[in-house]
Amino acid sequence: MDDIQTRLQKSSRATRQDYFGKVICYSCIGLIILLVACILYFIASKGLATFTQNGVKFWNFLTQSDWKPGDVDKYGNPQVGALPMIVTSFSVTILAALLATPFAIGAAIFMTEIANKKGAKFLQPVIELLVGIPSVVYGFIGLSLIVPFIRGIFGGTGFGILSGTLVLFVMVLPTITSLSVDSLKSVPMHYRQASLALGATRWQTIYKVILKAAAPGLLTAVIFGMARAFGEALAVQMVIGNAVLMPKNLISPASTLTSKLTTEIGNTVMGTLPNNALWSLALVLLFMSLLFNLIVRFIGRRGNIKNER
Repeated sequence: MDDIQTRLQKSSRATRQDYFGKVICYSCIGLIILLVACILYFIASKGLATFTQNGVKFWNFLTQSDWKPGDVDKYGNPQVGALPMIVTSFSVTILAALLATPFAIGAAIFMTEIANKKGAKFLQPVIELLVGIPSVVYGFIGLSLIVPFIRGIFGGTGFGILSGTLVLFVMVLPTITSLSVDSLKSVPMHYRQASLALGATRWQTIYKVILKAAAPGLLTAVIFGMARAFGEALAVQMVIGNAVLMPKNLISPASTLTSKLTTEIGNTVMGTLPNNALWSLALVLLFMSLLFNLIVRFIGRRGNIKNER
């Protein structure tokens, strides 16, 4: 009888602990959802005020190239055109991703398929160290080394899309490399063994088997790197020139969405058109971040379906 009562007490205690744990988990999840919803609502309400309160047309905001929120054109319309910043943001992001992807995948292949365990253990902390370096350090290095280097070779001021691309290349390289390593390691070992057993060389196995099997993960790594590059602010601001002009070449000063936000958000008054226009830029950044996340989920889902088949 005593044993039965003891078991019932333990069972009741375990049930209370499980209930308490579920309450904590659901409370944390609810808090995170509430926090994300509040952030989305706050940015959306501020960003949409440009179009609902100040009378700026959304299409003109995306397609015009004059950014002078305090002035109006000859028709009385505010000169709030974000096209140069949008074009520059996409330019530095795409160029940095294109430049970093071959190096990142090559390093990942070396770490997972070629190097011995000691070499992989040496390279992994190096990559993690690059991830942990603050953005301002990258920007200062770019300002001290990359900008004078480009100025000496191509002329001009040295500030521009090319400088921003090279800085972002170094910043996104460890992110793409780390995710690529995880993707290559997730390829089952029997894929390699079967390919080698059929007479394929190591390079044929890497190129025709491993890379194809890991393709969804590698694409996800590239998209994550692009998301990191698109949202980077301080390092790009220090080397790109911060001139709201439609880029004519890679060495002309330009401005991204993030660099314009960081340079002007503290110099505007809340509720005015210049401030609302900056919040509209933040809304565009938020939309692009959500788009990158949707692309990652789509690629991951397609990869899971392909693996199941």
